[in-house]
Amino acid sequence: MLPILYSFRRCPYAMRARWALLEAGLLVQWREIALKQKPDEMLQVSPKGTVPVLVLSDATVIDESLAVMEWALDQADPRRLREAGDASALVNENDGPFKHHLDRFKYTDRYPGEHQDSHRAAGLAILRSWNQRVAANGWLLSDELSLADAALWPFVRQWRTADPQGFDADDSLQELRQWLNQFLEDPRFERLMQRADPWNAGGHQHQFPADAIAVPADQPLFHLALLDDWQAAQASGLYRVSTRGMTLEQVGFIHCSWREQVDATYQRFYADAGEVVLLEIDPAAVDAPLRADAIPTGDLFPHLYGTLNPAAVRSVAAMPKPA
Repeated sequence: MLPILYSFRRCPYAMRARWALLEAGLLVQWREIALKQKPDEMLQVSPKGTVPVLVLSDATVIDESLAVMEWALDQADPRRLREAGDASALVNENDGPFKHHLDRFKYTDRYPGEHQDSHRAAGLAILRSWNQRVAANGWLLSDELSLADAALWPFVRQWRTADPQGFDADDSLQELRQWLNQFLEDPRFERLMQRADPWNAGGHQHQFPADAIAVPADQPLFHLALLDDWQAAQASGLYRVSTRGMTLEQVGFIHCSWREQVDATYQRFYADAGEVVLLEIDPAAVDAPLRADAIPTGDLFPHLYGTLNPAAVRSVAAMPKPA
């Protein structure tokens, strides 16, 4: 049984939890809630009444967003987000002082006696310190995407929605704007922000992501590999190539196909590639999550969200050039 996720589309805490589920290649039962009419089923498992709430198949309840992210990345961390540095100080700054100022800047009417300008100034000071980090590193912690980046960007986005003209015109936030746009312009963002009506037990039961399905464990998968890459994987014990010329860390998953998709994939990406082998993969033997995701044409392709153990490869054959 799939885990159950209670979520609210625009909540930045729920957004970062969903982002991590996307990143890890996971599927969940998706229960979008209405904040003014939270379902009893959610309040029974998490009386504090805030999202996200993730209920695992063994009834374990995870109702803090960072804990949901950590759980998801425990299942699969294909881009090695947690190896880029310790995110704890930045997450604490975001979830503490920055969120405090963000709320009072954006929703001043909810906080009588608070002064919007003072919270704007305090929030901007934090944003400018993050801008300096991005200017120095490319990302918040290093030159690689990290858990800190994934945990903070929905809150920076929320600040921008409160003052888009001010955010976009501030020269001291130039690098941070570019950093934020990498998330907003990524295809994952559209998937992250898919809409659904508020959940009820008798209505349609959605999955997240809505444009994905589970990969059957009884149907073989196929992957086209350059012979040199496959030989290197046999020597190292792990295959980390996503597709021709791109690594797992760059893409976030290893591209696979069902048998009827192989020839078209070969023609599009490998026809001039020299020696290419076709790997037949046993989906029941892989060590990372599998999820079939829709590409822009609407076609579903299976993706492996982690390394491929050569032991999961049933057969290897030279790929004949299709007629």
